[in-house]
Order: sequence, then structure tokens, then C-alpha cells
Amino acid sequence: MRLEEAKALLEAEQWPGAYHLTGLAVECALKAWISRQTRANTFPLRDGGKLYVHEAEKLVAQGGLTIHLQSEKAANPPFAIKWALVAQWSVDSRYDANTSEALAKDLYSAVTNRRSGVLRWIRRHW
Repeated sequence: MRLEEAKALLEAEQWPGAYHLTGLAVECALKAWISRQTRANTFPLRDGGKLYVHEAEKLVAQGGLTIHLQSEKAANPPFAIKWALVAQWSVDSRYDANTSEALAKDLYSAVTNRRSGVLRWIRRHW
């Protein structure tokens, strides 16, 4: 859903919102992965904040995907570049009204690319 909203904002040339929602889509996907690992298929209760973060790298670690991420980055340089864009995203981007068109489009592409996009990588681990 967040990606559909991001795409609509890109088409409307609303770069800051598109950038924010694209990053949020990755966060949601990683949290869905973590949730899927529980028996109840729900997001675990608060545990000192470990899972209630907005940083892709920390969510990858909490989801047990760090080794997979490192392997993918080493084997797939285009993915490594895309991941670097995702890792730079911050939930605080919602406050930045100056996000450029290029940055918004680059992040969206990094996330949605069919060959080496970040969401494709996350889905491969379902």
C-alpha cells in the first residue's frame, strides 16, 4: 500500500512524500517478515525497543537476515548500491520538505527494481 501511495506522489511530483513512503514500505516489509517468524504471525510485543525502530539495518538484524544481506551485497553489486540508498533513509524524512526529485526517484527504483530491488530481496526470504 505504501508503494502505491509513493508512486502516486511521484506522479504528482511530490518528492518528499514519495521518498518518505518508499522508505516506509521497506520498513513495513521488514516488520512483516519479523512478524511472520512468530507463531501467532503478529508483531512481537515491545522488548525494550529492539523491534520498534525505523532503521532497515536494525530490522534486518532483528529478522535474522544479516548474513543473507551481506551475501547478497557481495554477490550482487547493483543490489548493494540499492541497499545503500535504503539504509540512508530515515523516518525523519517526513519532516524534510526539500527532498529532491532525483533522490525520491532513485529510492523508489532501488526498492522496486525487478532484478535487484530491495523488496524483491525481502520477498525471496518469505
